[in-house]
Amino acid sequence: MKSPRPYSPRTGPTAALSLTERRKAATQLDIARAACELFAEQGPDSTTAEEIAHRAGVALRTFYRYFRNKQDAVAPLLAGGGEQWRALLAEEEPGTPLAEALERAVTRSLSGTVAVTEGLNWTRGLLRASAGDPALRAVWYRVNQDSEEELVPVVARLAGPSADPLQVRLLAAAATDAIRVSLEVWSETDAEATGPGSPAELAVRSLRELTRGMTILG
Repeated sequence: MKSPRPYSPRTGPTAALSLTERRKAATQLDIARAACELFAEQGPDSTTAEEIAHRAGVALRTFYRYFRNKQDAVAPLLAGGGEQWRALLAEEEPGTPLAEALERAVTRSLSGTVAVTEGLNWTRGLLRASAGDPALRAVWYRVNQDSEEELVPVVARLAGPSADPLQVRLLAAAATDAIRVSLEVWSETDAEATGPGSPAELAVRSLRELTRGMTILG
């Protein structure tokens, strides 16, 4: 039997995927939602891979085709927000002031639609569940590391060919951490998904604090 593969987030428009790839992505997301629901209902420790597969309506073999373990199953939900935020930033035109482009993309990705609010609430539940589960928290950090690495070329394109590669990397790291920390802080509160104390408001504040003085921002 082949070794199970960890979830690997994709970037780019869904239209670029083949029908088979879209079906696989949909199955992964169904499994992720089932895992999240069960973690919220009974906690990660009391949830098995078999229960997640059953809730998602797939065979256990299918579960292990995509994920190493039950904690790994939530990665598609956690990665989805990062994919959206990078896509929004990629829409910005080169030459746009970087600080302006970053804040606009962060705000758009963390507010404005029912789908965004739903995704934020999934994330809040998972972050709360991860407090007592190191393996689940490791998935969260891995997803953020992947997102940071995939953000680098997006920032580099906007910054232009003369930008210092070190500054590009630092900005990608700061932007990723601004969102990560903001979501972690928000998840510990009962603040709404919009308005004061929301992820978007916290992320813009964090971004300004972390990037203050960066020469790449001009």
